[in-house]
Amino acid sequence: MSTALIIVDIQNDYFPNGLMELSNPDQAAANAAKVLAWFRKNNKENIFHVQHLASSPELGFFLPDTIGAELHETVQPLENENLIVKNFANSFLKTDLESKLRENGVTKVVVVGMMTHMCIDATVRAAVDLGFETTLIEDACATRELSYQDKVVPAEQVHYAFVAALGSMYCDVTSTENFLQRNK
Repeated sequence: MSTALIIVDIQNDYFPNGLMELSNPDQAAANAAKVLAWFRKNNKENIFHVQHLASSPELGFFLPDTIGAELHETVQPLENENLIVKNFANSFLKTDLESKLRENGVTKVVVVGMMTHMCIDATVRAAVDLGFETTLIEDACATRELSYQDKVVPAEQVHYAFVAALGSMYCDVTSTENFLQRNK
């Protein structure tokens, strides 16, 4: 069974002074970089970087041809690594991610990236629905606070609510340290 790493939207707009700043993106990116380093050492051919480009300026961030849309320096792709450009929350929707995974014989995926409540949730659910055995490395993900009417939900609660939902019945959820320990 072949395993692939999918790094979702670790892009400059999510970091301090970006157009959609998240809570603790640096720590999440540092953990994602540790997982990326493990894959580069152990599974070079199955690394997929996903970059979101806004299909409309109304999104307000990830605008094409801007520094904010560029992949963050902590997880820059190497020449032999795959780059998937997407326009939707789900990394599989209207991209060739699924076909490239299948071409490489991938049956398992490990997901890291940003935002937990949006693109990570959509990508993990799609991966499972498409039949991939899926692991989410929760501390290699970040999100932001949300609000609904007069209620504000802190970023940490948003993150853990989505992680708990995914881990309860959808996929394996683990930490960077546990993933690296299990795969020594």
